[in-house]
Amino acid sequence: MANPTNAAEGRRQMFESFYSVIALVFILVACVELCDASTVVDVYRLIQYDIAGVPFGSRVASLNHHAGSSLFAPGSDLSRTVVIFPLSELNETFIREYIEQGKPLGGLLLLLPRIFHPDNSETVGGHGVSSDKENLKKILVNLEQKLIHSSIHYPVYFAFEDEDLDSVLADIKKNDAAGQPATATTGGYKLIVTSPTPKKLTSPTITNIQGWLPGLKGDGDSNQLPTIAIVASYDTFGAAPGLSVGSDSNGSGVVGLLEIARLFSILYSNPHTRGKYNLLFGLTSGGPYNYNGTHKWLRSFDQRLRESIDYAICLNSLGSGENGLWVHVSKPPENAYVKQIFEGLSDVAQELGLKVGLKHKKINISNSRVAWEHEQFSRLRVTAATVSGLSVAPNLLENTGGLSDNREFVSEDAVVQSVKLVAESLARHIYGQQGKKMEIFADNTSLGVNPFYIKSWLHLLSTTPRVAPFLSKDNPFIMALKKELADHVAEVNLQHDVLDGMFTFYDSTVATLQIYQVASVTFDLLLLLVLGSYLITLFSFLVITTRGVDDLISLFRRPPSRKAKAA
Repeated sequence: MANPTNAAEGRRQMFESFYSVIALVFILVACVELCDASTVVDVYRLIQYDIAGVPFGSRVASLNHHAGSSLFAPGSDLSRTVVIFPLSELNETFIREYIEQGKPLGGLLLLLPRIFHPDNSETVGGHGVSSDKENLKKILVNLEQKLIHSSIHYPVYFAFEDEDLDSVLADIKKNDAAGQPATATTGGYKLIVTSPTPKKLTSPTITNIQGWLPGLKGDGDSNQLPTIAIVASYDTFGAAPGLSVGSDSNGSGVVGLLEIARLFSILYSNPHTRGKYNLLFGLTSGGPYNYNGTHKWLRSFDQRLRESIDYAICLNSLGSGENGLWVHVSKPPENAYVKQIFEGLSDVAQELGLKVGLKHKKINISNSRVAWEHEQFSRLRVTAATVSGLSVAPNLLENTGGLSDNREFVSEDAVVQSVKLVAESLARHIYGQQGKKMEIFADNTSLGVNPFYIKSWLHLLSTTPRVAPFLSKDNPFIMALKKELADHVAEVNLQHDVLDGMFTFYDSTVATLQIYQVASVTFDLLLLLVLGSYLITLFSFLVITTRGVDDLISLFRRPPSRKAKAA
């Protein structure tokens, strides 16, 4: 006769095995959605920042919803849907309702054409830009302004069109057009970005780079030489910090400053051609934020240095100057230094076949808004002018880079001509050759402007995101700028400071998007039913063949109560 204790132990082990198998089935079914990754994509989050405590940009980073397309039915509940929108399909209705008015949305993935990718440098910018590209640029500029000036309570990401994403979007559109949008019931595609809650960047640094070309003093001359400052802000701003390279604003200004430093370093390396002016070069940070770095750089000057500056030339958006440049000033055009600057530029421009206009904008000391870099000099009573391809002072965080400001839309020839204009004008002033038609930086000479140098630096700047709060003080790009300037001028040093507390920025700017093709709940339930039936059948067969039908039946009998056992 079988031992009751052994029989009970065997029954218990069978039940444990059975329960383990069933638990495994549930785990497998629950993971069905996460087993078939369609594609993995690098995505760039919409910037998140505050101005004086007022929130702007996307306030959320993580994403885990089904995908939808622009073909969603009017009135649809999209609070748990990530809408994938190619830039070319954006419409005013969607922008107005879901960006400006803030209707609930699970998330937004904006697909940009490859021409806006920072690494898109196959063509030389500014030549043969088609009307289609210009139209796309206008759409993107308009969209970007809406995004950065809104507070959006769902994650917004940018990605670039490619074959994988096009294929996924085509499937999603097909289902949406058939009236079968992706849901937990119907299945479809799920978009997942795993990201922690964005954190504030504590005390983001801004770094200014300064260098000198000392002038030549005459014998027995103990007076301090006058100084001319050439300045350019090197950082930029855009809707996605990971993509904002600012090829024109202000990559072109940085390239112009480096080339001017290179040209004058050749002249100043020889005592016979060294001018009687000190040249001060400044690459400043914080340009989009009221030129905060320029303000702190100037405040670090002692009174003697500040008083030695005859005037400063600030370089901005030189790549937009195909049709001419503008000289922006704060002092009246009648001012002697302003007249000298403008007339010097006008004379050279006429020889080069360029147009130069003068724009006077009086500054309001009580207003904290600083539209042009030269205004920071003017506030300290230092004569300065900004040379730019832009004719109008930009609003805050506008025309300071952006997603569309890349190599594709920057004219290399315009930068070359702008550099030649400024360098020639400065040289004629330094060497007392104003009004004389003599060419100091003649083409095809050792003093000629080097288009290859300009092209190489434009390429580097056009592939390097430079949103200041996300650049550390020892960032490789900053070190590269310092090294390049040090190759041409003397006494190069860095000045580190903290960005004005009026602006607050948040991290989590770049992420990885995982796209999964998931089955419907109906499919999961059917799969569970089939697997369950199969396992129950297999379990019953094994018990019958090893222990007999009676043992199988006994597994499902109610065990005798303790009272019955005691009796």
